[in-house]
Amino acid sequence: MVVDDHPVVRDGVVTQLDRHGDIRVVGSAADAAAAVRLCTAEKPDVVLLDLRLPDAMAVDVVPRLRAVSPASRVLLFTAFPEHAAVAPSLAAGACGLVVKDASGTVLRDALREVFRTGRYDGADAGGSAAAPVTPREYDVLRLVAFGHTNVEIGEQLGLSVNTVKTYLHNVMGKLHARNRAQVIANARAHGLL
Repeated sequence: MVVDDHPVVRDGVVTQLDRHGDIRVVGSAADAAAAVRLCTAEKPDVVLLDLRLPDAMAVDVVPRLRAVSPASRVLLFTAFPEHAAVAPSLAAGACGLVVKDASGTVLRDALREVFRTGRYDGADAGGSAAAPVTPREYDVLRLVAFGHTNVEIGEQLGLSVNTVKTYLHNVMGKLHARNRAQVIANARAHGLL
């Protein structure tokens, strides 16, 4: 199953994969809601999932897909392998990552590897080491973007309010923001949200 919000990318990947007899695309989706419905109906062996969809990030979609089809393996697909959401998405149950500028051969080999072993540890799979924010800073940033207070963020993440403030302060510094509204705007401009 292929999940990507860009029709040209999605259709191109489907066309590329359909050329090979050992890979059959059972469907494609443009957003998280459609992906969950399709995954529920088709129970694909492997889901190729865009890191950023219009209605959710992969970190939120992976558990939903795994809940409706526990045997499905999720392979992240992104143009931003250094994105801070990569590590949390892998921790949420994704099996690896392929960059969108990979060759068709690399993509097919990654899908086969995930199907065969449940993992893909290609050159891009580590993800977030070069990220502008750490995975925990990203968790705090996401909750700030959803409008949560520092107390609520601390409760959700099991952190003290002071620790939340420290993470938020670090993210604001990295994104050159002076307040919560600006950090959200700057994070969106950098493709983090």
